[in-house]
Amino acid sequence: MDETRARASMHRLRLRMAWFAPARAPRPDRRRAWTCVAASLALAACAGASVPATVWLRLPSTLPGAEVMSAAAATPAAAAVGRPEVWQLMQPVSMPAHLDSDRVFVPRTAAGAWVQPLAGARWIEPLRDAVPRLLREDLVARLQRAGGGTVWTAPLPPGLAPARQLRVEITAMEVATDGRTLVTRARWSVADPAGGVRGPVQHEAGFTTAPVGGADPEAWAGAHRQAVRSLAEHIAATMAPP
Repeated sequence: MDETRARASMHRLRLRMAWFAPARAPRPDRRRAWTCVAASLALAACAGASVPATVWLRLPSTLPGAEVMSAAAATPAAAAVGRPEVWQLMQPVSMPAHLDSDRVFVPRTAAGAWVQPLAGARWIEPLRDAVPRLLREDLVARLQRAGGGTVWTAPLPPGLAPARQLRVEITAMEVATDGRTLVTRARWSVADPAGGVRGPVQHEAGFTTAPVGGADPEAWAGAHRQAVRSLAEHIAATMAPP
């Protein structure tokens, strides 16, 4: 009889423990619930804060106010000096690796080693692709204004033999530490693709371009475009036949 009562007591105790056990379990759930509430409040605060919209930038083919010369206008000058000379811009145009990014980087410290992306600004085309393409276009326009000539990149049309090969290395295209100008430095060489007694002629240049109308993303895009145009002017000045 005592054994039966003991078993009944143990059974009632187990029932009570099973009954009260769920009441203690929700404590971690309550902590998770408060965590979710806090996260929701944080998201709501972020939603209410002003987030700059992304501005997509590109380097335009022409600059505002730049002289545009048609092929018909260039033909008489080219014919006067004979057959235009063909140049080949060798690929790739060597450039710093950070120009392969879609970010616009600006210096954060006076030393210039610490940089940060310009908030909300993105390149729609990496500068590593845009700069060589526009450099060739600017060189062609510059040669036409000078009386004739053209610049090709590989692959060349069948039967076309370039008279000179141009290799370009852009060693810097970055916002200056003062945050007011764009610094560009480049080296290039001109060589005879058929070889010859003279080796490649080496040249280099360094210059700055300032954003027009402020320091907003569009102004910096214009400064980059002007830098490409200025580089073409420097290179074209050394492209006279030897």
